[in-house]
Amino acid sequence: MDEAEATKISALPDEPHKHDFEELIIGIEGQLEHFIDFKNTLLEAPLISFVTKGKVHRVIPKLSNGKCDMWVLRFKSEFIPEITFQLYANYHNHAMLKLPKDYCFRRLTTICEIINGEMQQINPDLSVVKHLLSALFIMIESERNKITPNETGISPTQNTTLQNFLQILEENYQRPLGVEFYAEKLFMSARNLNLICKNILQQTVSEIIETRKLIEAKNQLTHTNKNISEIGFDLGFNEKAYFTNVFKKRTGQTPSEFRKEMKNLLS
Repeated sequence: MDEAEATKISALPDEPHKHDFEELIIGIEGQLEHFIDFKNTLLEAPLISFVTKGKVHRVIPKLSNGKCDMWVLRFKSEFIPEITFQLYANYHNHAMLKLPKDYCFRRLTTICEIINGEMQQINPDLSVVKHLLSALFIMIESERNKITPNETGISPTQNTTLQNFLQILEENYQRPLGVEFYAEKLFMSARNLNLICKNILQQTVSEIIETRKLIEAKNQLTHTNKNISEIGFDLGFNEKAYFTNVFKKRTGQTPSEFRKEMKNLLS
């Protein structure tokens, strides 16, 4: 995003909205006015802003000393499913971050340039982009921990519990396991685990498990030739009809409709 695009966007009426993808903004120069988490924030670059899928927000880029330069990276949660929930936890109620303009920040912009260069290729290697994007978030989190180590609004105990739950989930989400399994693994009651997940991610444990399964379902529908019954069975859904009903309820499309849409987009 450059000066001309920022001026154009800021001149348009922008109502609070939400989208079905994740969005990372890395501000090099200029300002970003962001309404998110029920508050309005104006930050001067260098800055980071991450908007998770489905979160209502409004963003307005602004010139500062006649300049505005920002990277905007948009991607589906299934593109990096192994860290999706980690991102949701890290950026819960903490979408904006001011960074120092130093060597560490310049590394972030360098990675953005490499990602952009790869995407400009005739046949971009998405595995390269995936690893670069994951590295980008790891570096951002490292910087944030230096700046705001105790400002997440989440108790250390709750945060540790959530991270442990997400790690266990990543190892077991393909199995037909319920809330009690994860609670027992964490030596706590299902009720307390649900309270922690609701507090941080605004989802119950069951919803988080289901969401993780559907992220993988989308990944397989997009990148494999498995039939729908196979994919559902792989993810612990014993009946195709049940898998299809859950998928449509959560996404608004049947698995077949989603696969068709992805093929059209990627062809």
